[in-house]
Amino acid sequence: MKKGGCLGIGLIAIIAIVAIAAFWGTRVYNGFITQDENVKNAWGNVQTDYQRRNDLIGNLVATVDQAADFERGTLTDVIEARRQAASIQLDGDNLTEENIARFQEAQEELNQAFLGRMNFLQENYPTLTATEQFRDLSAQIEGTENRINVSRNRYNEAVQAYNNEVRKVPNNIVASFTGFETKAPFEAVRGADVAPSVRDEFNR
Repeated sequence: MKKGGCLGIGLIAIIAIVAIAAFWGTRVYNGFITQDENVKNAWGNVQTDYQRRNDLIGNLVATVDQAADFERGTLTDVIEARRQAASIQLDGDNLTEENIARFQEAQEELNQAFLGRMNFLQENYPTLTATEQFRDLSAQIEGTENRINVSRNRYNEAVQAYNNEVRKVPNNIVASFTGFETKAPFEAVRGADVAPSVRDEFNR
């Protein structure tokens, strides 16, 4: 009877430990889901802002292309960079370092190609760049650059919070069993903390 009582207590203790572990694991798992959704939402905002910039650049290219005295082919590099940037689409489940680097590189190439042509247009087509439509689009693009910086910073904050939870001990045990892996932030590039100014190109 005494032996059976000890076994009963031992069994109850085991069940209690398993129940506590299951409860803890569920809470950790649900926390991962919440943080993961935060990252995905933040990434969605990043892509929306980049797409807005891409569309505005496309509108500006179309405006320039309609000018009667405009030399065709001047914006070829911008058009190609825009096409390349638009071709790289990521979702919240494949935010690896390699994919983020590819996305960031394509967007930076578009940014450099676009800004590089602004000074050229100002010097060679002052009448075109002085039009209200051109300046309005340029101002919208500059405003979008500010939005991109904000959304990138918020994405990085969400990634940091998520990665901290995934890497913590013993949370990392649950993460390894449930498939939650760390996500990649945007890497800082020179001047990334300041939005590129289209007006600066006009004022050179």
